[in-house]
Amino acid sequence: MKKTIEDYDLNNKKVIIRCDLNVPIKDGKILDDNRIKESLKTIKYAMDHNAKIIILSHLGRIKSEEDKITNTLSPVANRLSKLLGIKVKFIDKTRGTVLEKAINDMKAKEVILVQNTRFEDFPNKLESSNNNELGKYWASLADIYINDAFGTCHRSHASNVGIANNIPSGIGFLVEKELKMLGDRLNKPSRPYVVIIGGAKMNDKIKVIDKLIKKADYVLLGGGIANTFLVAKGFDMKASLYDEQSIDHAKYLIDNYSNKIILPVDGYGSYSYKDSEVKKYCFLDNVYDSLMILDIGPKTIELFSKYIKRAKTIFWNGPVGVSEFHNFEYGTKKMCEVLKESKACVVIGGGDSAAAAIRFGYKQKFEHISTGGGASLEYIEGNPLPAIEIIDEK
Repeated sequence: MKKTIEDYDLNNKKVIIRCDLNVPIKDGKILDDNRIKESLKTIKYAMDHNAKIIILSHLGRIKSEEDKITNTLSPVANRLSKLLGIKVKFIDKTRGTVLEKAINDMKAKEVILVQNTRFEDFPNKLESSNNNELGKYWASLADIYINDAFGTCHRSHASNVGIANNIPSGIGFLVEKELKMLGDRLNKPSRPYVVIIGGAKMNDKIKVIDKLIKKADYVLLGGGIANTFLVAKGFDMKASLYDEQSIDHAKYLIDNYSNKIILPVDGYGSYSYKDSEVKKYCFLDNVYDSLMILDIGPKTIELFSKYIKRAKTIFWNGPVGVSEFHNFEYGTKKMCEVLKESKACVVIGGGDSAAAAIRFGYKQKFEHISTGGGASLEYIEGNPLPAIEIIDEK
């Protein structure tokens, strides 16, 4: 078992907590602070145990100097200050004497938020390539490292693997909860076990579909992934998005797991990929010419509901339609309603499905909503997570 924050004496120690504060920001305003709130338990524990807390996080991608302007963590520091009820000191540097002096001057219970770790990615990708020198430098700033950023655990970066390779390390409460929910609940699920997979491209999720279709009792498919299977069955999906390179693989899965794969039967579409007021309904065995299917319909919801109501464990990853379009959010929103009424243990695997569930007001309605889409899929596939593997054992 991996060490956790509770395995360390934090009293007067400098503790780096790697959080995932990668929140959506527009015009300097945070649109959704869920990830910040999810980090509070670990930060507050460190404060309660008299630690000097240094928070690291990334925000967006940094490919130019202009990206640094829009991806500063300054708004996050302000929001974190309000949530913690203390002044979080923001250091607009990722290294150097200003940062070092601020850390050396810290008192117990104080919190510093360091500038976006991915500022180190321009121009030489030092953070995301796990640059050895950078990892050692950040490690030199603290006594203990705690990883509480599950969303980046499938990546080997300087701010997770690099630091943990140089000083004593453990996981925070959020990562501990993610591993428990995704591991314990889904490795030995109560049955019937229903998996719902949506999203645009099947190629992105072939491995997880291959893995879960063997373990699940039923796999309900939506989005572009479902379109790919429908094309594989011979349906003419007209202008709808599907993954041409994955059609043969979809045929293979249909041939071998036809009793498990449940596909949409109706949907809503438009004539272009945008939130158009033109919204056409049709059955999927008779799609109108030039129509692009962007959402599932009521008959599909009715069909999916039969399996969901009988399930005891449900894992959902990926919206079943283009839920960011108001006129095509019906299916994903309805899925949230049906899942809420289910008596099953419902785990939502991060990413866009998690964002949609929270946006539609279902954050507290499910057993667990993961904070990491890619990390949750990698973990469920059985792949090692580098940022977890490096953490010290108990």
